[in-house]
Amino acid sequence: MVVVKRGDELGEEYRRRITEVYVRSFADDFVAFSRDTGRLADAFEHMLLLDRFYIALVDGEPAGMASLTEGDQVLFAPRWRQIRRHLGLARGLLGYVVIRSWFMGSSDGARPGLAEIGFVATEPSYQGRGVGTALLRHLLALPGYREYVLEDIKDTNAPALGLYAKLGFTIYKRRKVRFARRAGFTELVSMKFVPSSEDV
Repeated sequence: MVVVKRGDELGEEYRRRITEVYVRSFADDFVAFSRDTGRLADAFEHMLLLDRFYIALVDGEPAGMASLTEGDQVLFAPRWRQIRRHLGLARGLLGYVVIRSWFMGSSDGARPGLAEIGFVATEPSYQGRGVGTALLRHLLALPGYREYVLEDIKDTNAPALGLYAKLGFTIYKRRKVRFARRAGFTELVSMKFVPSSEDV
């Protein structure tokens, strides 16, 4: 059975395990900083704002995660010294700048009632077991949101796109990205879901 909890409800004792799910799930996106997921976890552990992340647990172990923000809320509070200590001067600076510039601003159209879901990930050993579905259904059932968006999904991520479509998300934007082909995709896709009165 999958149980979903907010990261801050799990507490600081789960911080490392949550960070490990994060860095393993997005390791391909972090290769410019390090290929060592342990080193990445050391560098990023401090910065996750746990109250913005929802964690899917299977038998008490983090099996998946997703973030949820509204308006100008941010997900991370990166500290330059902490990142530099674990990644070194050059890669630490690169990591810090990328996090600050790509992940610290609010999305276009951010407003109250619009929930942005991001960093949806399932640990490889739990994939295909309904973890992602349970996690997203939990988020879609939270009160107070009139619309949900998923921004910048790689067009090659067929499992994620299929899951989102199954839950009622539709594509509303596509954008080309410079050097995308080098990273193994063509464009980034954004999807939205507006619950009907029957869904609420």
